[in-house]
Amino acid sequence: MRVLITGGTGFIGQRLTETLVAHKHYQPYLLVREAYGMGTPLPPRLMTLREQIRLVFADLRTFSLTSRAINEAQPDIVVHLAAQGATDPFLSVDTAVRHNLSGTLNLLRACFEKSFTTTRLIVARTPGEIDVINSYAASKAAAWQFCRMYAQTQQWPVIGAMIFQCYGVGQSPRALLPAALTAARAGQDFPMTAGEQTRDFIHIDDVVSGLIALIETADLPAGATAELGTGIPTSLTTAVQTIYELVDQGGQPKPGLLPARPGEQPQPLANLAHTQQLIDWQPALTLRDGLKQLLTHSDTPNV
Repeated sequence: MRVLITGGTGFIGQRLTETLVAHKHYQPYLLVREAYGMGTPLPPRLMTLREQIRLVFADLRTFSLTSRAINEAQPDIVVHLAAQGATDPFLSVDTAVRHNLSGTLNLLRACFEKSFTTTRLIVARTPGEIDVINSYAASKAAAWQFCRMYAQTQQWPVIGAMIFQCYGVGQSPRALLPAALTAARAGQDFPMTAGEQTRDFIHIDDVVSGLIALIETADLPAGATAELGTGIPTSLTTAVQTIYELVDQGGQPKPGLLPARPGEQPQPLANLAHTQQLIDWQPALTLRDGLKQLLTHSDTPNV
């Protein structure tokens, strides 16, 4: 089965690619920027898989290039993870619209107007779409509304994957948990915001197993969304304190020393009952167990 991934060089995309390669019966294709065909190296984790993966080149903002890439790969399944500005509270409206809205629409139309092989398009969603207060979430919400429109009016097989607060090996070292882990290992204090806001933390391996379930489950209703989370709220302070307890090298979290980030909002929790009914999936790791696993990797968090 040919599975094409956009955003394959990102945190979730790399782990999904590794998993597909390990499954043997999948042939992963990565849709990447043309710079990767002109000397820009792939991330090291993907370079180790270079013989097992195939690349097609396109800028999703350009419909003709996107259509060409889809026709070249002839994928059975497309997993759309590419997005711009997920961690940027100052993302401009123009950038959000060009990348996240237009890019998704171009991919959607390329899959079902210009290609006859694609049987499912899985679109990554964000919980921020539920109560939009920034450009990133607004552009993702708008893109999904177009996906649902086509699913309902044209019966295009588009499925949503709402991914909650993902963490694990390969995450950016600037993200909260990797940054806290670096400080804890060094025995340093960790200044942070008040940290009272809660998140539904989910381990990268659980996210990927959910995406695999979305790839493999037959007869999913067009326009449906699986919510990939744990359904358990954890405050940011509690998550960071857990890291310090597990590392036990001195230092401590210092909540309240930094101002809250602009555009932060309460995050909803995943509806696991709905997701389990849809794809017969549930997460395997608690946050504490996931953090313990993270600590066993000597190359974290800077991979």
